[in-house]
Amino acid sequence: MVALHVHHGLNAAADRWLEHGRALCLRWARRGRPVTFAATKLDRKPAAGESVEAWARQARYRALRQMAVAQGIDLVLLAHHRRDQAETFLLQALRGGGVAALSAMPASIRREGVTWARPWLAMPRETIEAYVRRHRLAHVDDDSNADPRFARNRLRLAVWPALTEAFPSAEVALASAASWAQEATALLAETAEVDLAAISDPSSLDIAAWRALPPSRRSNLLRAWLRRATGRPPAASLVERLSREVSERRSMRWPIEGGELRSHRGRLRCEPVVAAVPVRRGAASAAEGPAVTIDVSMPGRYELAGWDGALEVRPVSAGGIAAAQARGLEVRPRRPGDRFQAGTARPPRSLKLQFQAAGLPAWERAGPLLCRDGVPVFVAGLGLDARAVAAPGEPQLALAWRARR
Repeated sequence: MVALHVHHGLNAAADRWLEHGRALCLRWARRGRPVTFAATKLDRKPAAGESVEAWARQARYRALRQMAVAQGIDLVLLAHHRRDQAETFLLQALRGGGVAALSAMPASIRREGVTWARPWLAMPRETIEAYVRRHRLAHVDDDSNADPRFARNRLRLAVWPALTEAFPSAEVALASAASWAQEATALLAETAEVDLAAISDPSSLDIAAWRALPPSRRSNLLRAWLRRATGRPPAASLVERLSREVSERRSMRWPIEGGELRSHRGRLRCEPVVAAVPVRRGAASAAEGPAVTIDVSMPGRYELAGWDGALEVRPVSAGGIAAAQARGLEVRPRRPGDRFQAGTARPPRSLKLQFQAAGLPAWERAGPLLCRDGVPVFVAGLGLDARAVAAPGEPQLALAWRARR
């Protein structure tokens, strides 16, 4: 057994607490109890304006997991009890939390290879305190629990006594309500999985099928899809906005942390966005400047500076550009009057019309053009112009534009 301790560095007595835990485990070990001690001291502080409670909680669980993994431990026991559960339910309700938030703390959950268990979650605090007194266990009371700056402390000190005086069974009732919320959360997750399997694929969501769902299942599915697509729980405001604005008939974009959501041709997608490379003052980017010449007559990957992507070249037996014609191509942006021929039996048309016919949204039309004598040979998003396709039997190459997402 290993006792894990996190030194947050937030309390003047934190060093003494660490030594208390170390000494206690050493004393138990001398008495034949197989207990060792492991500790981590956090090396940073919460940023200005950051919630100290939230920062400490996140940093604590991160440190506990790191210690558990380092010690080869896959089960961590936490000491939360029934009043902690009741307080958590009440705090989440006061913050306007949904069903998942009202679920409070699970008795057991596995995350990132570690099982977190709370064996005392249904036990009243008084029972634990009686055990401590009976066995004369040396312990530390954290004096910061009396600091009213923190929300849980205000609830515990000012609200809880009045609540339990008016409603003696409040602790049992609120903890029970959290259990019901956990069941409801599990049911919502199961329903979302069924709906996700029916109307989504790994990269997108069918907007028309989503719109056809009843409102409650629609928002439940959207939350689950966003969580899976972004790796984090979505804000309620984002779910509400998307519920109002997403349409299968319009192409739209919504910025999110680390990327953006895009609706196009009836599908909703989450696309990561790569930060643009800063351009020196007075200098033009490749997309704004004059054409440059490139030789792509050999297979490989060609990074195009300033275009945020690369050109992939591979040999093919048909449908490519003649290798001899892939030398000395101009790389430039679109210009008025550029035309593209999508097939041998089709007439050349403006790039705008070709992009529309291909169903390319506006944000996928900004790639480079490869030209010979000013005439487009290859257009990112559309491919090789039919007039540039090599004759049968010629050594030829396929071109593909890969934008960084």
